[in-house]
This record gives sequence, structure tokens and C-alpha cells, in this order.
Amino acid sequence: MTNGQIQLPDADGVLRAYTPRTEPLPLTTGAPFTSRTVYSAAHVVADPYADTTPDSPAAVDWDATLAFRRHLWSHGLGVAEAMDTAQRGMGLDWAGAAELIRRSSAEAKSVGGLIACGVGTDQLSVTEVGYPYSLDEVRAAYEEQLALVEESGSRAILMASRALAAIAKGPEDYLEVYGHLLRQAAEPVVLHWLGPMFDPALEGYWGSTDLDAATNTFLEVIAAHPDKVDGIKVSLLDAQREIDLRRKLPDGVRCYTGDDFNYPELIAGDDQGFSHALLGIFDPLGPLAAEAVRVLDTGDTGGFRELLDPTVELSRHLFQTPTRFYKTGVVFLAWLAGHQEHFTMVGGLQSSRSLPHFARAYELADGLGLFPDPALAAVRMKNLLSLYGVNQ
Repeated sequence: MTNGQIQLPDADGVLRAYTPRTEPLPLTTGAPFTSRTVYSAAHVVADPYADTTPDSPAAVDWDATLAFRRHLWSHGLGVAEAMDTAQRGMGLDWAGAAELIRRSSAEAKSVGGLIACGVGTDQLSVTEVGYPYSLDEVRAAYEEQLALVEESGSRAILMASRALAAIAKGPEDYLEVYGHLLRQAAEPVVLHWLGPMFDPALEGYWGSTDLDAATNTFLEVIAAHPDKVDGIKVSLLDAQREIDLRRKLPDGVRCYTGDDFNYPELIAGDDQGFSHALLGIFDPLGPLAAEAVRVLDTGDTGGFRELLDPTVELSRHLFQTPTRFYKTGVVFLAWLAGHQEHFTMVGGLQSSRSLPHFARAYELADGLGLFPDPALAAVRMKNLLSLYGVNQ
């Protein structure tokens, strides 16, 4: 590094000089939100000293993982726990997720934090012949996880199931499974529709690859049990489809945007409504996102967009194809921001993005002022570059 500059590789592998900013964006903690309910899907921090392999059970640094959740709560954000961002099904198995749910739920109670936890069927692992399970087994797997989340005192998020996607013969199987779960749920739940860009195994969810037909089945599930649905979380990266869907929801059922490409406009809303939020990008954007929502609480939509719109370029970069590897960028930024002491991920997923990808993520995040200590972030970026043979 010379004169404070860092040599960063671009997409073509050509080095160019970048001058880091010297001061972070001035952000503070604040009051709870009044106009929107906002969850950040939070990542897990791996234990870098554990002797593990990518296919062995995850080794989690529980102290650092819970500290990051306290960071999010301190800014007024809710935590969406054991979701896709926590590498659910990509390094974190059900046993690890169950422990995460127990610990985070207890931590939320101790600090008064808002929390909701993912309920899935990842006890049912894929075999050499695929998913050799019955609908009853899928339902039982969901029930086991739902019971644990309810016992923890957290709200449940019914996540999309790879096993159900593999064995369902049509919409009627989704209606049967989800109808059974909603009838027995003790409290209203959030229904989660995760698109195949996030998980290719979920192609054709709700019984059809035709999104209009799938949407109709999704709405049929909700219409049959509106009192048991707190809201829906939509992650299809299609702003107009989300808008059309939220306008069809029964009164009292919320739409939580999961669109990491179009979240500012969806949260801001229009004269017919708005989306709340449950977003993976709000993991690295936490304090800035919280500041923007507090501005929105005052009715200042323009000020909200002024703060949040510039973050979209970073989000689209982190969530670029293959979208499912966005978690790598999220953890990378947490390391640069000082929320953890290493850049290691469960399942070895830190290898899932390229050096030019990391370099651009650093540059965009630094430009936004996301790093509380820009000098620390620069040093850590320099250390990563040196591991790849880029000497400053």
C-alpha cells in the first residue's frame, strides 16, 4: 500500500489503485421502527480453529455469532434466524440450526430483540436416489422443527423444502402439507417462497414452473388460513411480481420483501401499499438500513431512498449469479467490518467467490462508509490480497 492506496484487481485481473475512505458513515443506534417491520437474515460465524472438513458438521463460534445478533438488535433490526443467510443447507445442518435457534432465541429474550426462526425439512437429506420420502415424512420433519421454534418462544418462518419440491406431484400436495402445518401452528407464521436462483433444488415450488400458477397456489394456501399467516417472505428478485402479489393478500397478512435487487422501492411502497423486509443484504447493511427506516418512519420517503438507493449496487454485486453464493460476500464484509476475526465459513464456502469479486465488494462497501474502522478494513483487504499473491 502506497500513500494509503490499495492495488485491487478488476474483473479482467488488471490491478488498479484505489484510495480507501478515512471516515465511516456516521450512524448511531436508535429507537425501534414504527412504520415497517424489518428483519435481517443473519450469518453464522465459523470456528476457525476446529478440525473440520466441508462435509462434516458445522463448527460454529457461538460467542461471535451471538455478538453479531446483538449488533443487529442494537440498531432496532429483527433477526431472521437459521435462514438461507446462515448457510442453512449449505454447511449448516439441522442439528447446527437447532442449536442456533435455541441460543439465539434465548439471547433475544435477554435483550428484548425481535426474532423469527426458519422451519424446514433438512433432516431429510438427499440420497443416491434423490429424496425417497413420503408426504407424511416431510410433514413430520416440518412438525419437529416447528415444535422446537415454538418451544423457543420465537416466531416461525416456514421455509421452502427441497424434499417437498422433489416429491410433490402437484399443487395439491403443497396444499395438503402447508394446510396441515398452519392448522396446528400455535401462532401465526411467515411463509417463505425462495426462488431457484437462491436454491436450484426449489425449481417448480408450489407445484409449477409457471410462476402465475405457482402464485395462485401460494395465495390459495394463505386464503384458507389467513389467521395463521403473519406474512409472506418473497425472494424471487422480481419487483412487479411481488407488488402484484402483495396487493392480493388478505387484510392483516404482511408482505416481507426478500428481493435483494429492488428492496428500496418495495419497502418505500406506493399508494396501494408497501413491503416490510426480511433481507440477507441487511446483514452487512444493518446500521445504514436501520437509519434509512427511521427516516422513513418520519414520512420522508425521499430521504429514505437517498440513503438506501446507493446500496443497491453493492447488493446486486453480492447476489450476482450464482446467487446462492451471496453468503460468501456477506461474511467477507463482516470480517472487514470487524465483526469477526477471520474470513472462514462453515462448509469452506469462503472459496466460492473470486478475488476480483471480493475486491469490488470491498470497494463498494468502503465507498458507502459501511466499515466502522476503514483503516482496519483496508489492512484486512491487503492481507487477503497478499494470500492471492498481490503484493502492495
